[in-house]
Amino acid sequence: MSSTLAGPLTDHCFTSVAHSGTPKGKSITIAGVPTYLSVPQAPAASGVETVILYFSDVFGPFYINAQLVQDYYASQGFSVVGIDYFFGDPIHLHLNKPGFDRPTWRTKSVEQARDSVPKWVDGVKEMFGTNVNYCAVGFCFGAPYVFQVAATDMLSCAAVAHPTSLTEELLRASKVPLLFSCAETDSAFPAPFRRRVEDILVETKATYYFQIFSGVSHGFGTRGDPEVETERWAKEECQRAMVGWFKRFTSSK
Repeated sequence: MSSTLAGPLTDHCFTSVAHSGTPKGKSITIAGVPTYLSVPQAPAASGVETVILYFSDVFGPFYINAQLVQDYYASQGFSVVGIDYFFGDPIHLHLNKPGFDRPTWRTKSVEQARDSVPKWVDGVKEMFGTNVNYCAVGFCFGAPYVFQVAATDMLSCAAVAHPTSLTEELLRASKVPLLFSCAETDSAFPAPFRRRVEDILVETKATYYFQIFSGVSHGFGTRGDPEVETERWAKEECQRAMVGWFKRFTSSK
């Protein structure tokens, strides 16, 4: 049986409807990597800070949609850091360019992420220290990096939406509770792959949560059309569920 549980990037990964709002975070550098930082207005009620590691889709953490999602997490009491493994070269800068070589861009971006994620994660730990809770969230391109960190002892829990490039090896290596937010229509993470993931999580007696939204496609968690009620509700419910997931596994620590 193939070890592939979520396929490579597809055309859906490169489409988006830009959302509207005013970002509240700022740009910083962690371990030489550009990073979006959004922090809560008040200290955590428990006295223990929770830091969310945000692994973006191909539009990057500085895309308006991603900034607003990270700011939403911050409004719920979390400190959020979003890695820019595209180093200022996200996909939306190229979408209308004639002759743009998307495969070459993808290869470059994957290599950059492979090289930068480990040192960036170490930099995050150095920045925030050990007396905090860490969670991770990833969308599309960012999902496999969530699982890389989930294989360590760093995280309290993790969440992904419409993942790509997920293997059985990555899934089985995870040590933390996992949330999957899924679309009814998703060529990268179709129903047979999704059901295989569930089978493995049952087999390994993992703690997990699946949510599956009808009427939406890959990318809904960050890039759906807010003017379409079904897409807007799915996106908002996805994010509410992730916040609840983070709080569930950090509030008692």
